Amino acid sequence: MTQPTDIRGEQLRTALSLAASGVPVLPLRAGKVPFGNCRACAKNACGGRPNMKTPGPCTCPQPCHGWAAATIDPHVLTSRAWATAWRHAAAVAYHPGGAGVTVVDLDDSAAVQWARTTLPATRIVPTTRGEHWIYRGTMPSSNAVRPGVDIKSTMAYARWLGPGIGATAALPDAVRALAVKEPSLSRSAPQTLTAPLRGGQGECRHRTPTYLDRGIAMAEKRITEARSAVHATVYRTFLAVLSAHGRCGCLTDAHVARLFTAAQTKGESPRHCTDAWTNALTRLGL
Repeated sequence: MTQPTDIRGEQLRTALSLAASGVPVLPLRAGKVPFGNCRACAKNACGGRPNMKTPGPCTCPQPCHGWAAATIDPHVLTSRAWATAWRHAAAVAYHPGGAGVTVVDLDDSAAVQWARTTLPATRIVPTTRGEHWIYRGTMPSSNAVRPGVDIKSTMAYARWLGPGIGATAALPDAVRALAVKEPSLSRSAPQTLTAPLRGGQGECRHRTPTYLDRGIAMAEKRITEARSAVHATVYRTFLAVLSAHGRCGCLTDAHVARLFTAAQTKGESPRHCTDAWTNALTRLGL
């Protein structure tokens, strides 16, 4: 394809290279905000919502706003409709979900430290103040899942800041659990836990107790090191443990007691521990 020199620049060259590798891209203007991609959309005149997670009402090209504008089509990227945008682009963005990945956006050093002690190692991209941790797999996007941490995957865009370093790990349950909001506590939930699971019999798919012991230890650490939002941390941790181990029958009363002890050490009541565990069981259909 002929490269039109009047709209070429470093940002567009980067975008075309990413698109050729299957990563949907779009230009960003100053302030990390998407462009309207035609004259009718200049300065958002058409009434679309480029800052939101839904595209605007017009299709120029298909469609023209936010994450949904990301494309791998070089003809769209080099079209007249996008020429002005690329000439003034401040950055290149991409649609993580469209590329099959999830970005854990760590906004500051405290969030980075939390990730290093909580999440599995994966590919890391340095940012201005923190890091992007990239995992293989997609999930719903969610902002402020904990202090300084956003999830960017489906229906979201992220700045392209380079390929990063390290191998890309599979999206772990610990990240999926961050975006899950705790259901309302059941008034009829029991005060004590009489049975850790409803069902879940059979051979453990993990084949070794080491995997389970390491998971419980990591869960205890996640709870005891929580510096804020302890209620939510306890629930999300219970949910992550049950997602990984709740269906194979390998969890015992001793494992559950370790988790409850960690939560109560952080000030949680026995009632809240039981409610959080019950709600996690219900959420997963166990």
